[in-house]
Amino acid sequence: MKFCSECGAGLSKKIPPGDNLPRFVCETCQVVHYINPKIVAGCIPEWEDKILLCRRAIEPRTGHWTFPAGFMEIGESTEQAAIRETFEEAHADVEITSLYAVLSLPRISQVHMIFRGSMRTREFKPGTESLDVQLFSLEDIPWDDLAFPVITEALERYVADVARGAFSMHFGSVFPRMKS
Repeated sequence: MKFCSECGAGLSKKIPPGDNLPRFVCETCQVVHYINPKIVAGCIPEWEDKILLCRRAIEPRTGHWTFPAGFMEIGESTEQAAIRETFEEAHADVEITSLYAVLSLPRISQVHMIFRGSMRTREFKPGTESLDVQLFSLEDIPWDDLAFPVITEALERYVADVARGAFSMHFGSVFPRMKS
């Protein structure tokens, strides 16, 4: 940040009184500008014993598979964001059944809140951000063609929970995986 969104003056980076981290501070109006992680809301849409995945039509990772997810908008809940993203990317109507995972990506300052969602109908088609949308049985998930490490992490946990016959609430941090 270079300029204050309140008054337009230049900013300096310093530790404000009562804080312990450097922040962008306006020397003119004294507004402290916080830069915080972005929230990504996602959904694992379920239909019978399958899940719905989308092949990305946008960068990053065009052509790779993911479940519907995206940044929250101002004024919506995480559940609303997950439902909206599922409809935008897959034209699928879901009912959120539970929060499934909260996964932090410290390296890129994101927090992913992933929900399980029951598809109300079997209807779906690619949205503008998807090249293709398909239902996958768990044994057919395209593991080598998933878009991001957080998607792989969430789906590995999901498959393990299905095998166990019980779903848990998951949380943790995801770091880039080293290619072997």
